[in-house]
Amino acid sequence: MNIIAPTKSLASAIILLLFCCLFKSKAQTLPMPDYVQQAYQKGTHLMDGKPGKNYWQNHGRYNISISAAPPNRLIRGTEEITYFNNSPNTLNELVMKLIQNIHKRNAVNTRNRPNQDTLSNGIVIDNFEVNGKKTALPDNEGHYTWQNVALDRPLKPNDSVKLNVSWHFFISSQHGREGIIDSTTFFLAYYYPRVAVYDDYNGWDRLDFTGGREFYNDFNDYTFQVTVPKNYIVYATGTLQNPTEVLQPVYAKRLNQSLTADSVFHIATKNELGNHSVTLQNQTNTWKWKATYLTDVALAISDHFDWDASSTVVDEKTNRRASVQAAYNDTSADFHQMVKYGQHALNWFSKNWPGVPYPFPKTTILQGYAGMEYPMMVNDETYADTTFSRFVAEHEIAHTWFPFYMGINESSYGFMDEGWATTFEYLIGQVDLGKEKAAENYKQFRVNRWIKNRSVKEVPIITRGELTPNNILGSNEYGKPSLAYLALKDMLGDALFKKSLQEFMSRWHGKHPIPWDFFYSINNASGKNLNWFWNNWFFSDNYIDLSISKLDQVKKGYNLVIDNIGGFAIPFDVKVTYADGSTKIFHQTPEVWQKNQKQASILLLSTKKIVSVNIDGGIYMDADTGNNTLAVK
Repeated sequence: MNIIAPTKSLASAIILLLFCCLFKSKAQTLPMPDYVQQAYQKGTHLMDGKPGKNYWQNHGRYNISISAAPPNRLIRGTEEITYFNNSPNTLNELVMKLIQNIHKRNAVNTRNRPNQDTLSNGIVIDNFEVNGKKTALPDNEGHYTWQNVALDRPLKPNDSVKLNVSWHFFISSQHGREGIIDSTTFFLAYYYPRVAVYDDYNGWDRLDFTGGREFYNDFNDYTFQVTVPKNYIVYATGTLQNPTEVLQPVYAKRLNQSLTADSVFHIATKNELGNHSVTLQNQTNTWKWKATYLTDVALAISDHFDWDASSTVVDEKTNRRASVQAAYNDTSADFHQMVKYGQHALNWFSKNWPGVPYPFPKTTILQGYAGMEYPMMVNDETYADTTFSRFVAEHEIAHTWFPFYMGINESSYGFMDEGWATTFEYLIGQVDLGKEKAAENYKQFRVNRWIKNRSVKEVPIITRGELTPNNILGSNEYGKPSLAYLALKDMLGDALFKKSLQEFMSRWHGKHPIPWDFFYSINNASGKNLNWFWNNWFFSDNYIDLSISKLDQVKKGYNLVIDNIGGFAIPFDVKVTYADGSTKIFHQTPEVWQKNQKQASILLLSTKKIVSVNIDGGIYMDADTGNNTLAVK
């Protein structure tokens, strides 16, 4: 029996009730809430997992200018946004995302409880114009991170609207995903007002950003410029357009050489920056950047971080390279190796898992405090354990494909990006550390804290993030979905699993897939009806707990009966010890649970006497291992 007897808390009961109400049992292959059903009825999504002929998504062009002058915390910005309505609907309003308002005194912040002296007035809109007409933004008390904007002239289908915005804010003195790293090093993320996503299944995204759950953005085109004092370097998403206008010739040359090199170039060192020899000596320099069809742009500035760069081939068919850069405090021993770690990650992920070439021209790994990913940017802590530093960097770089290449709604379906980053992190870890050590790490960081500390009844993975309690969100977004993806890999085999995954990615990259697109696309690409598997892993309140029920001797050997107490369709090994001291492993894929997800009978072909049987799930840690071994008398 399972020694863990979880009690059903009130919060869990409410969540499960909401879940049951949302997912009505109609004649469908997989449960769907009403808003998802409507997307299929409208033909924007298809039951074979492909985008429908009526699929659409909106798009923006952003031209942004930012100015900063550390140690002054004041950040000023202006932008022109051209927003295109590709939907079939006339829009009477826009919704603006103002993420910096997470720092307002009354804003809900579930991630970092800010100190009183780190709070601010959030983002202050100095001017807001719609098609050249000044528009007031009314207070949106209680919903600080988004704002409705009424349109005097409705935005019709296939039309566009032009917004001009100027704003300022004081960068948070509490470092994290964004904020002050040190007195002259800033990391700016979510620093510009943006139009929220308006999509085909949910309409306007009006979810509050509360610090923990992540983001959902359109694919936009960005040109942006950052004006900083001389001797400051700007690191950012995108491609630097004017290196010779901001860097002294020798440093511009080093940067250019690094773009086609395998060796690491020290573009600028702490001493060189201290000697004021790196940038042009104008009072200020304006760094200009461009990024096309991306979901976000982040940036950092510093006057003393070391700057390393190299490149690696990410597409062997075309010999295309991507730049790999790192910026860090000279005292951080691990970051002196970070470009090499980044080269390895980009190359390996591109060739192996997911096996889709790195889609961007660059990545920059910057020493901060967040362990957080952005398109072409990583904000990572420094660690004394360089192996762990590489582990963290690889996880964040893995996010390139999910959510940035695939346009995932992280706020509601975080398992579609964190689950994959966790999976890729484990697979590259097998190469970096060996299979045994990678499995130990995976169990320690992704499974153990969930399976050994289950205080409430499980909440289905498919439950939207905003409806999932914080104490469950981590396991539902990281470990559990990753275990599901790896179980599918085990069942389909590497070749079919990769073919199916890449087909899903081919269909939906640069778009906004939802979970059902993934489920149905894998069904279609693999040629298998896997709805039993999806229901088992994503729509259930299962967990992991197997128990040996009995072992009977039969004509061809032994019949082993295993009860699936927890319910998840996991792969596992049956280790048999014979009377002569020899052992044998019988591996079982999740397919063993297809017909009966509560109990499986396994024929152990053998002519020798069995004296003991043990079942071991490996990374699929059992909630109660006390019933996993049977000694035969």
